[in-house]
Amino acid sequence: MKFFYLLITTFILISTFSLKLSEFKKTDKSYKLSTPTTKEGQRKVYYAQVPFLKESFVFPELSAQSIMASDLPSGKILFDANSDTPLLPASTTKIVTALVSMDKYPMEKILTVGKINIEGQKMHLVEGEKISVKNLLSGLLIASANDAAEVLAENYPGGRNAFIEAMNDKVKNLELTSSSFKNPTGLDGDNHLTTARDLVFISAVAMQRPFFKKTVASKKMVVTSEDGKVVHGLRNLNELVGEVEGVLGVKTGWTENARENLVTYVERGDRKIMIAVLGSEDRFGETRKLIDWIFKNYEWKRVRKDE
Repeated sequence: MKFFYLLITTFILISTFSLKLSEFKKTDKSYKLSTPTTKEGQRKVYYAQVPFLKESFVFPELSAQSIMASDLPSGKILFDANSDTPLLPASTTKIVTALVSMDKYPMEKILTVGKINIEGQKMHLVEGEKISVKNLLSGLLIASANDAAEVLAENYPGGRNAFIEAMNDKVKNLELTSSSFKNPTGLDGDNHLTTARDLVFISAVAMQRPFFKKTVASKKMVVTSEDGKVVHGLRNLNELVGEVEGVLGVKTGWTENARENLVTYVERGDRKIMIAVLGSEDRFGETRKLIDWIFKNYEWKRVRKDE
């Protein structure tokens, strides 16, 4: 890993590249990169808090195959290591599954659970159970429930294949060209791939949805079937939620081939940071280390921007 840290040193110091999060207005509400404070003539004057890397720093030692960290308000890249390398997303896939579901289904719509034969994490849905989309999404995002993902996909107009097509259309509409989804769960599959860069974009869009943001920040929850007879206890698989200052979710992912994946949103005051870590040996420890490194080695300065 050390060899590419040398490369990203130069990248972070001299690059002017940003995520251009304002482009999300094409499909979702855009982030406001700064606040207009006054006018001079016909020009709006903006003042934005922009992160600058301090002169003296040492990169953290990390095992992850791919990493991206971005300051969302400014769009500035804070850390980048192989962020455009396509890798197995595992259950970070469910961020897109949730977006497609929220686009199509009313939250209170009741779906019927069919016969499910799926491996991995489950909320233990029962065949024939009737349950709301809201509760299925809670299971999907908190407990990473594969059975919830399959119920949402199977009930989609046109069925499971149409749902997967909608997942790929979603990322294309965001102008993300490095992601390809073959199932709604994130189980390994041929050409089921994404990148750390794409996950930062996708997660930033998802966090604009109040239900998504509130749900991924929940440590635990109890949901039930429509009639209240089937009870599902949900526990957040993200060990950083409630343990690290400002961490408000977003999504874990793991398969034997993907190794450990984690997308994390951190909010401390006006600082709003999204981090994607893929192919790690210790996703929670390395994300914690990266959060500490960012807040130790960056300082935010007020910068004037004219429009």
